[in-house]
Amino acid sequence: MEWITVLGLFAGACTSVAVFPQLIKAFKSKSVEDVSPGMFTVMIIGFSMWLIYGIIQEDVAIIATNGLSLILNGIMAYFLIKYKR
Repeated sequence: MEWITVLGLFAGACTSVAVFPQLIKAFKSKSVEDVSPGMFTVMIIGFSMWLIYGIIQEDVAIIATNGLSLILNGIMAYFLIKYKR
């Protein structure tokens, strides 16, 4: 594996796991009061577009990291619906 692919995977992993603290907080507290649904909507759209781009470009780093980001942000969107008051 080329170093540039490793760099891309590491950068994408950092971006992907950035949502973990919010996911954990929402799951534990069962509250999403201070979470912006608009932000997660835009993020999901963006990650979807990056995933499509990565598939077209056949770039493993873009596909893997944006696929993971899409899943994690999708879970957060689910929490936004489930825990909405």
